[in-house]
Amino acid sequence: MANNIGVIGEKESVLPFQLFGFQVHYATSEAEVRAALKQLAERCTILYLTEKCGALVPELLAKYQQQVSPAIILIPDYDGSKGLGLRMIQENVEKAVGQNIL
Repeated sequence: MANNIGVIGEKESVLPFQLFGFQVHYATSEAEVRAALKQLAERCTILYLTEKCGALVPELLAKYQQQVSPAIILIPDYDGSKGLGLRMIQENVEKAVGQNIL
C-alpha cells in the first residue's frame, strides 16, 4: 500500500517519508512540482504535497481536486503551516456539506 502513496516537497520536509516506503520526489521550483505531480498522479492514489509546493501550482491542484484520484493532501513543511492545507480541507467540506462546519 505504501508504494501507492507519493510525497512531493523540499528535501528537508519529505525525506523522512522514504522510511515508510512512500515514493518521494524532491521539488522546489514550479517546473519540478509540475513534473513530479504529473508523474506521481499516474501511479499513486494518495499524494502528499508540501504547502510551499502547492502554492506554486494552484491551477494544477484545482484540476486534480475535480478528480476522484489521486487524493491530494497538503502538508506543512519544515517551516510550519501556512494555512493552505486547512483552507483546502474547509473548501472541500463546504462543497460536500453545503456549509463550513469546521
